[in-house]
Amino acid sequence: MKNVKTLVVLFVLLSACVSFAQSGKKLDKIIKRDYQIIECTISKMSDKTVEYSLPGETMQISLDVSQIARIDFASGRSQTFDVSPSTSTTAQNTSSPSIVSADMQHNTIAVLPIPYVNADNQQGSEDMAKFAQNDLYNKLLDKSANIFPLTVQDLRTTNSLLHKAGIDHNNIDETPIQDLEKILGVDNIVAAKVSYTIGTGTTATTYNSGNAKVSDNNKKVTTNDISTTTANNQTYYYYTVYFDMYRNTDKIYSQTRKPLLALKDGWMDSISYLLKRSPIYVKK
Repeated sequence: MKNVKTLVVLFVLLSACVSFAQSGKKLDKIIKRDYQIIECTISKMSDKTVEYSLPGETMQISLDVSQIARIDFASGRSQTFDVSPSTSTTAQNTSSPSIVSADMQHNTIAVLPIPYVNADNQQGSEDMAKFAQNDLYNKLLDKSANIFPLTVQDLRTTNSLLHKAGIDHNNIDETPIQDLEKILGVDNIVAAKVSYTIGTGTTATTYNSGNAKVSDNNKKVTTNDISTTTANNQTYYYYTVYFDMYRNTDKIYSQTRKPLLALKDGWMDSISYLLKRSPIYVKK
């Protein structure tokens, strides 16, 4: 009987250890093109689909690779999917025949429009995409000594050539990098995306003021206190910044970062951080 109890206790402990190991298991991460992140366990991959299961579930879910931007595996390896759902097999291997190539300017880097998308409703803003593009462009100009011998293509030239080719912030991700390099006539490209959500919070501040009156016999003290409480509404911006660099159609750098502070312009801090750690940046 004693041996049976011992076996039962060992079985319970073993089950607890297995459950703990499973709960602490590192998961794969699928980053979709709509900026949704799925934490899961990938069981099978093919040229067309990825099959995975969610934590604590055994049901297999199939996802078309055309919806996937990148997979960060639990092992630490990452795989990027550059082909969009609307891009045909022919377009993957060769540039579209309608592409008009600009004169190639070697050692030139272009800044693409930056999709700036609200992750809650998947709505993007053309104005914000251009503002973000302009901010990154100015950052590169400001650090021109650190990215020598690269020259930054004038932003008007970049946007004019993209406009003639019918490309904007809505379809920039659907155009192969080799086509973009030919359209812009550059051999280096920096492409970023900004996904964000907005939160609000309220803080209360209380101010106290008053005066005291002492009676003639110096024994009684009367006070008139005034207390004022002010409520302040604050808006918080939670960003995820995707930052990629290409050289001669090869992706040479790809990172994702979230700013430490939930400020309105906090995404730019992440851009600066990632730029300084990119292959084109040299400390002076």
